[in-house]
Amino acid sequence: MIWDKVSGFYDRFELIVNGKVYRELGLRTSEYVSENDAVLECACGTGAITRKVAQKCRCIVATDFSPAMLRRAEKNCRGLSNVTFKRTDITNIKAHDESFDKVIAGNIIHLLDDPCKAVSELLRVCKTGGKVIIPTYINNSENTDKLLVALLEKIGVRFTKEFTFDSYKQFFADMSLTNTEFFVIDGRMPCAVAVITK
Repeated sequence: MIWDKVSGFYDRFELIVNGKVYRELGLRTSEYVSENDAVLECACGTGAITRKVAQKCRCIVATDFSPAMLRRAEKNCRGLSNVTFKRTDITNIKAHDESFDKVIAGNIIHLLDDPCKAVSELLRVCKTGGKVIIPTYINNSENTDKLLVALLEKIGVRFTKEFTFDSYKQFFADMSLTNTEFFVIDGRMPCAVAVITK
C-alpha cells in the first residue's frame, strides 16, 4: 500500500511542497469543532488535522486504513489524552448511526473508487444537526502545480477524481446535499473544503 510506504516522510513532503495548505487545513477545520463534540476523523493520515481538532473537542476517534499512517499519527499526537486511534475503512465505518457530533475526512475523496459511498457513510454516523467536513485536493484546478500532480502519480498516488472547485461543488449537488458551504485554501495544490450540515 502506497500510504504505508510514504508514512515516514509524508509530513516533510507535504510541508515542503504544499506547506501553506498543510499548515492551514487543521486550523480551518478545527474552527467547526466545539469543546463538547465527539468527533470521528477518517483518513487521518499522520494526524495533521487530528492534532488541531483534539485541542478543541471532548474526544476524537482518528481512523485510517493504513497501519503505518496510524502509527505515525499516534506518534505525532503523543500527549493528547482525548484521541483514540483505530483502523477503519471509510466506506464501511464500524459505528452506530448518529454517533458523532462532527465527522471529518481529509483529502481522501479524490482517491476513492466509490466516493459517494464514503460520503454516505460519513453522513450516516453524524448526528442530525452535526457537520461533516470534507477537505479535498482540487488537483484539476488552473492554480494546481501540474508537475506536483505528475510527481505524486509517479510515486503511486492514484487520483480517481480530478476536481476543480466547481466540479467539487457539483459532486455534492449531485448527491442532493444542498445544505453545504465551501471554501478553498490556496497552495501549489489547492484544497476545497465542503462543510455539510446534516
